[in-house]
Amino acid sequence: MSKQKRVAAIHDISCVGRCSLTVALPILSAAGFDTSVLPTAILSTHTGGFEGFTYRDLTNDIRPISNHWQSLNVKFDALYSGFLGSYEQIDLVADFFDTFRSNDTIVMVDPVMADNGVLYSIYSPEMAKGMTKLCAKADIIVPNLTEAAFLLDEDYIGESYSQEYIETLLKKLAALGAKQVVLTGVSFEKDKLGAAAFNSDTSKVSYAFNDRIDGYFHGTGDVFSSTLLSGLLNDFPLEEAIQIAVNYTLKCIRMTEKLGQEERYGVCFEKAIPYLIQQLGLISE
Repeated sequence: MSKQKRVAAIHDISCVGRCSLTVALPILSAAGFDTSVLPTAILSTHTGGFEGFTYRDLTNDIRPISNHWQSLNVKFDALYSGFLGSYEQIDLVADFFDTFRSNDTIVMVDPVMADNGVLYSIYSPEMAKGMTKLCAKADIIVPNLTEAAFLLDEDYIGESYSQEYIETLLKKLAALGAKQVVLTGVSFEKDKLGAAAFNSDTSKVSYAFNDRIDGYFHGTGDVFSSTLLSGLLNDFPLEEAIQIAVNYTLKCIRMTEKLGQEERYGVCFEKAIPYLIQQLGLISE
């Protein structure tokens, strides 16, 4: 039997509201991976739909944790970053990538910083621009349409786009340095939603769609990215991993609606874990 793969997940901890590490850790663990966590900040809740949340920046903890892991000679099969807590963390996480990546390591950056044309309240335009440095070190980046606009310093055009625009956007994002780009929140039909991908090695563009559910569901970006990485680490090709991620995200949304969960608390991904395990072809002994 081959060794268990290990992932380093670099995200914030939102103590209430399922997103970031409270999504990434259980999904990656359920997919079969030894998941180490490097918290970038601790919040009492996530920043969407809640007011008065507490926020603790963990910038000063990142390098000591990294140094300790290095002293233990810890090896990782994937490095996965999401929400960062300060501008200084961009360089710290870039250094972390340089320290722990090997020839076989997948480095994935989800530039979590904006949605619906607006930066998150903790982010600044300077920090959004700096995120391009981290994307340049990645093998794969997973922005949404708003984040793509900020990364490229372009205007966000909402949903008034064509397939040609999406494919041009993918190639511009790839020019930042990542060989593979997955753009989320893409739709060409009113009742369908999904993602578009570009592989610069093959120059191939691919798409994955499923049903669109009306509403805004917090944490679905983290569900998608964590599932995408789970698929890739389970040796699915990029196109298949994207479809698995789209399908599982929809399953989580439908479960949330079925259970009557308040949207701002995130999607009920826990109840849909058996579906994910089935989609990944994992067998429990």
